[in-house]
Amino acid sequence: MNDYPSNTRITDLSADDRPREKALQNGIRSLSDAELLAIIFGGGLPGVSVVDMSRSILRDCDGRVDLLARMSMNELMRKYKGVGPAKAVSLAAAFELGRRNRKQSAANDDPVIRTSADVVNIMAPLVEGLEYEEFWVLMLSRSNRVTYRRLISQGGTAATVVDVKLLLKRAIDCLAESMILVHNHPSGNPAPSGEDDLLTKRIAEGAKLLGIRVLDHVIIARQKSYSYADNARL
Repeated sequence: MNDYPSNTRITDLSADDRPREKALQNGIRSLSDAELLAIIFGGGLPGVSVVDMSRSILRDCDGRVDLLARMSMNELMRKYKGVGPAKAVSLAAAFELGRRNRKQSAANDDPVIRTSADVVNIMAPLVEGLEYEEFWVLMLSRSNRVTYRRLISQGGTAATVVDVKLLLKRAIDCLAESMILVHNHPSGNPAPSGEDDLLTKRIAEGAKLLGIRVLDHVIIARQKSYSYADNARL
């Protein structure tokens, strides 16, 4: 069982040195490993601050967070004084969330859009089999990398209502350099309607005023698709 030296209580620290206050003021990345661990634990022991407790645990792990992450919850509780079920579960949950984030990030690397076929490959799995229309926007970086995907509206079998102001606001919020419009036609006919043409024009004109380019509007209809850009209509 690990023993901790009696040291400064966290309430005795200045506001700038308290982990939560420091994170709020300077950002979470400004914290040391011990400070991050202290936030997860929440509290220390009588006479021992949670920061000192966390430092001692990390010293026992040679300062390596990856070694700490390999310990089971039972091992944590058995080895470190003051680490009970609540702290052990909180720490295990934090490590598991980090693992899932890395796994999902690796599986969903932001793709680069080079052609309308790239758009179809990304979006067809989401909208191709729907019995109603959905209108999506892909927000792109300067290098045409997809940074965000936003569902703007859902509708009926023949149309969906798109709030152009809301769409443009989301593009601004995402700091988009450009965007690609996408919606589906449940009928299976990818040909754009007059309403599609008018909406595309309104969005492109509004985006241009904001310095954002609309690169394409792709309509997906089961095994078929239509691209405004491929047909020189943008």
